[in-house]
Order: sequence, then structure tokens, then C-alpha cells
Amino acid sequence: MNDHVRRLEAVIADIGPLAVAVSGGVDSMTLAVTAHRVLGDDARMLHAVSPAVPEDASSRVSEYANREGWRLDLIDAREFADAGYVANPHDRCFYCKTNLYSTMAKAVDCALVSGTNSDDLGDYRPGLRAAADFGVRHPYVEAGMNKDAVRALARELGLHELAKLPASPCLSSRVETVLAIE
Repeated sequence: MNDHVRRLEAVIADIGPLAVAVSGGVDSMTLAVTAHRVLGDDARMLHAVSPAVPEDASSRVSEYANREGWRLDLIDAREFADAGYVANPHDRCFYCKTNLYSTMAKAVDCALVSGTNSDDLGDYRPGLRAAADFGVRHPYVEAGMNKDAVRALARELGLHELAKLPASPCLSSRVETVLAIE
């Protein structure tokens, strides 16, 4: 077991009961697997089902939930009911993540965590502002892990198909800014 794994497991254990925002990508899926293996039923997984979430991501989340024995709740973050999100401004992700974390906070009584890694901190990520508003923790960041370390962890855990997943932002990110999301 490498140092990143030990640090990540220590961060997760320190957080205690938590809910992982699981999108279906390598970061959140690997975090969900690790959190469940460390905390068992004290790790809940929440997946937002939305027209902006690719169907293959939702299928992947459900498949892993069955295989790994996760406590999985599918939620509707209702971002399409938010005029700020639908208007598709440059910070659309702030509105999306605000709806997501607000819905998660209402659904659980524990810490909220995301699959944000240290490489994400150098990008323009308005969703991180929303995460801060809701006190969302980022175990990979706390453990000093970047994207390469997350992919290495996925391989170490035997999650080879996850380690190979390409980056896949939400479908709304493919719509030019200021064109309404429909």
C-alpha cells in the first residue's frame, strides 16, 4: 500500500460518516470505493440523475453500487429548475453544484465529500465555490493526491476500467456559454 492510499484512508477515517457525491467518473467512483471499504455503511453514495448526466455514468454508478454493496441514493438536484443554471453563464457550475450540495445536505446528516483532486485546484472551477458554501470536503486534496495519483489508486484497487476512463464533464459543459441549457 502506498503513502497516498494510507493518507487517503486516514483522511476518510478522520471525517467519519460521510456522503460521496458520485458522478460516475474515475475520481468520485474511486473515492466511493475507498470510502466504503474504510467506513462500510457509514459511507453513503449520492448520485444525481439529470439530463446533464450521461446515461453511461449513471449505469456505472448503479453497477458499482450493486457490486460493492454501497448505500446508494439517486437524487434529483433540480438544477434545471434554477434560472441561474439554465441561463448558462460562465459560472454555470456554481449553480449546478449549489443545487447538488443543497439537495445532498437535505438528504443526509453527515459530512459531504467530493472527488476533487489537487489538479482541479488550478483550473477555473466555480463549483468549488459552491462546495465551500456547503462545507464539502475534498479527501484527495487533503491527502495531497492529483489525477495521476487517483488513477494509480484505481489501478491498485483493481478498478482498471475506472483508471482508463477519459475525463467526462457534464453534458451541459458542451453548450456554449450564454446559450440556454434545455
